[in-house]
Amino acid sequence: MLVMGGIVGSGIFINPYVVAMQVHTPFLILGAWLLGGALAMFGAFIWAELATRLPGAGGQYLYLREAYHPSVAFLYGWVLLLVTQTGGMAAVAVAFAKYFREVAGFGGSDGAIAATALLGLTAINCLGARAGSNVQSVLMILKAGAIAAMVLIGMSLGGVPPLRATPLLDRPVSFDLVRAVGAAIIPVAFAYGGWQTSSFVAGEMRDPRRDLSRGLIAGVIGVIALYLAVNFVCLRVLGPSGLAATRTPASAVMRAALGERGAQWIAVGIAISTLGFLSQGILTAPRVYYAMARDGLFFRSVGWLSPRTGAPVVAILIQGAAATIIALSGKYEQILNYVVSIDFISFGMTAASLFVFRRRPSPNSAELYLSPGHPYTTALFVLACAGIVASTVAAYPFHSVFGFVILLAGVPVYLYWSK
Repeated sequence: MLVMGGIVGSGIFINPYVVAMQVHTPFLILGAWLLGGALAMFGAFIWAELATRLPGAGGQYLYLREAYHPSVAFLYGWVLLLVTQTGGMAAVAVAFAKYFREVAGFGGSDGAIAATALLGLTAINCLGARAGSNVQSVLMILKAGAIAAMVLIGMSLGGVPPLRATPLLDRPVSFDLVRAVGAAIIPVAFAYGGWQTSSFVAGEMRDPRRDLSRGLIAGVIGVIALYLAVNFVCLRVLGPSGLAATRTPASAVMRAALGERGAQWIAVGIAISTLGFLSQGILTAPRVYYAMARDGLFFRSVGWLSPRTGAPVVAILIQGAAATIIALSGKYEQILNYVVSIDFISFGMTAASLFVFRRRPSPNSAELYLSPGHPYTTALFVLACAGIVASTVAAYPFHSVFGFVILLAGVPVYLYWSK
């Protein structure tokens, strides 16, 4: 549930239309989601082995530190705080704002609503892990109900299916087709992201070598099935052109099935589900900033724990403030573009760390989970990450450069703290 909760946010409810704008046949649309799922599965295999090798707190930060150098781990934590985690949370908060305005008829800006949601959840998580986890548990149940309702109602009451015999491809095999598929993978990759966040809390699990590896694989498989079902329903009810024409595909499906009342119901469910995703991120990611401070690579105060609740309050507040600033600064698509390029650089480097660890002797070799297909699946994952970064830079150069500037800005900061 932790793995799935870290993946399923707003991406599956909004990104299908972004994919359909790039490729225009059911085969290519579903193929993009299946390809993204396969990539996430390879990643789950890799992270499962890394979790059994290094079952400490901090997850990806710990893997990069031990495989390469503390500077690499610091830059990961730096961009996690300023770009990937906070940017992803900001994008989800903006998605929440879109659905909230649809439900409530509220006339405020998306940025203001998103900022209010982020600050509210930040305040709740500052009260302690119990308060944050209780809120997240309730939101997770409602999230699962919203997704199940959309799939079942869309399949049974969605009207006459617009799907009919169509060509597999929407254009001849060419560089243009490759470019379009690459652009379609960007929002898919964003929607599948988040499984790695479960590794942040490995240090607090009773048996991370067993449970985290199993949870990563089972959770990603569940999400792949869920995402393919949602996209199939969207295509069945709306068709490729109708899917590309709406910015709220989940509401459009429910509107076709149950009228305006259905659209209102699913909008409420999706708005709540996005809050659940935000709550999960606010609960898990501050442990990375806490680990950085513990290593002497961040403000000492960030490593402070509340004596009453045990929560890393300063780390939570810094993350909430950064996500709020990003939410107020750009649109959903802009946030998405500069998050993905930086995120997949860290994914590729973390996956490549498995080659490093495989060359080192392991004292607990009998307890290791071994990634299936390594080194081939690992190399394929690394290459796919590089391809996604290249596609993002080619399609959105300005936003990608903005992310890279933030990444490079962390170098002098690391040199300062390392002294």
